Amino acid sequence: MSTEKVYYATGKRKTSSARIFLKAGSGKVQINKLPAEKYLKRISSQKIFVQPLEATNMKQKVDLFVTVAGGGESGQAGAIRHGISRALVAFNPDLRPTLKEGGYLTRDSRMVERKKYGQHKARKSTQYSKR
Repeated sequence: MSTEKVYYATGKRKTSSARIFLKAGSGKVQINKLPAEKYLKRISSQKIFVQPLEATNMKQKVDLFVTVAGGGESGQAGAIRHGISRALVAFNPDLRPTLKEGGYLTRDSRMVERKKYGQHKARKSTQYSKR
């Protein structure tokens, strides 16, 4: 049985939430039991989630096991990035200033606004008529 310590963190964006399990390793990334390139199809999404690893030069030093649910590909990539950043801080607190400066520890709180009662959409109201 391996005695390697596994670091855990949660990342969120829009309606997506990602659970990150990080341990020292060789740079293997697995998202929902698939290789990262197979799970995240868009190149932009693939670039987004590795940003904190590249900023801290940890890409080839840690293995990641990710489970992500909810939302679409863009939201999931953002949630994974947020979770990886938090897990890296748990792994090595000295990385915090670098990640904080890059804005990777801030949770992107933008959500879809809800539809209000008596309105057509979230902000679209009924047509006004003077007479």
